[in-house]
Amino acid sequence: MTKAEAKQKARKRWLAQLKRNKWLYVLLAPGLLYFLIFKYAPMWGVVIAFQDYQPFLGIRDSQWVGFDNFTTFFQNPDFFRLLRNTLILAVYDLIFFFPAPILVALLLNEVTKSWFKRTIQTLVYVPHFVSMVIIASITYVFLTPNGGVLYELIAQVTGRPVDVLSNPDAFRPLIIIQMLWKEVGWGTIIFLAALAGVDMEQYEAAIVDGAGRMRRIWHITLPAIRNTIIILLILRLGNFMDTGFEQIYLMTNSLNRDVADVFDTYVYQVGITQGAFSYSTAVGLFKSLIGIVLILGANKLAKKFGHSGIY
Repeated sequence: MTKAEAKQKARKRWLAQLKRNKWLYVLLAPGLLYFLIFKYAPMWGVVIAFQDYQPFLGIRDSQWVGFDNFTTFFQNPDFFRLLRNTLILAVYDLIFFFPAPILVALLLNEVTKSWFKRTIQTLVYVPHFVSMVIIASITYVFLTPNGGVLYELIAQVTGRPVDVLSNPDAFRPLIIIQMLWKEVGWGTIIFLAALAGVDMEQYEAAIVDGAGRMRRIWHITLPAIRNTIIILLILRLGNFMDTGFEQIYLMTNSLNRDVADVFDTYVYQVGITQGAFSYSTAVGLFKSLIGIVLILGANKLAKKFGHSGIY
């Protein structure tokens, strides 16, 4: 068989498969178009990070400046402050927020009363659907020095008033607490789905062998969801530098700005309010590159230790 005949045969086979599964490809089309239009097409705009972009000139006619925007960013006196604030919040997120849905899922998995389990699940899911603007407003109402319930309670317990909203030391714990309340319940969905696939005969055998509740969790439950935990951790590392613009912006004020400014809010300040489009794009691209490096590194490390990665 010649090379041309092989190509023609392969093409006929591909067309036959396409015709046979045509409705599956029709179902695939909307999702594929969404990613092409809203995810891949905008990537063309990343080139303005290497330009002195002027909106009236457009991308093609704007002056090319190479890595000047990155050099300016790294030499900016605010760079290390922004990097420190972003990294601290990111590390807090991994230490406190990432394990929380796993713990809640393990606790819910041990509940035997189905009505009680469903009630708790509903209660912890609901905050996910509450806007961050509403959560920030509730936080201000409870902690405001002008009659806030929690402000008054803290003053009575400690014997002195503590203005949490303007205290730089309280900013990061406050952000983590808001994240925990809002998203922990939603994060348990994947882990509960993974736990549903655990073979119940393993638990029964462990009970017969005299294993207690903690031993069953350690030797059966956690190993069963280990791959799920690793995959979600790798994906989370891809967003390691994303601390959340909306939440940080809403909770920032003039008194805590020194610890509240992160890359996300900085991009808004210089990109939107000051019109430095190329410079802010360079900052965003720097964040994205760090995320890519962390994903590739974590995935390689997971495979090295014998676990399944994301590819």
